[in-house]
Amino acid sequence: MVPAPLIWFVLALALLGAEWLGAELDGLLAAALAALGVSLLTALVPGLGLVAQLLLFGAATAGVLLALQRWSRRRSRAIPASGTSDRATVISGFSDANSSGRVRWQGQSWAATNLTPEQALAPGDAVLVMGRDGNQLQVLSDHQQLS
Repeated sequence: MVPAPLIWFVLALALLGAEWLGAELDGLLAAALAALGVSLLTALVPGLGLVAQLLLFGAATAGVLLALQRWSRRRSRAIPASGTSDRATVISGFSDANSSGRVRWQGQSWAATNLTPEQALAPGDAVLVMGRDGNQLQVLSDHQQLS
């Protein structure tokens, strides 16, 4: 039978590998860190039952996610101004009813919020990246006059 610490360690490596390969699932890093912690704990406390291990894994994953969210909110989100990186292209349109959409910025697809929701943005429109809130860009129409 395979020892529990080895199972948790292999699970942690698999989760880290999925994160490294670019899997788009929130919480993979938190789950990998939690699995590493459970692996270490089960190595130190061999009599820990399966239910306790699973509860510990779930609690540790939730704790790491909360800690990462708090840390993320405290960090500055300023995007440095540059000649070409401040322009993006709308991928999916923003309408009057929906101020959210997607833009292509620096070769990547980003979720974005239109800072002037009364002005619709259509796919292909050029926008200016004004800032970032978490993983969402804040954009204005390239034709918008800044005052």
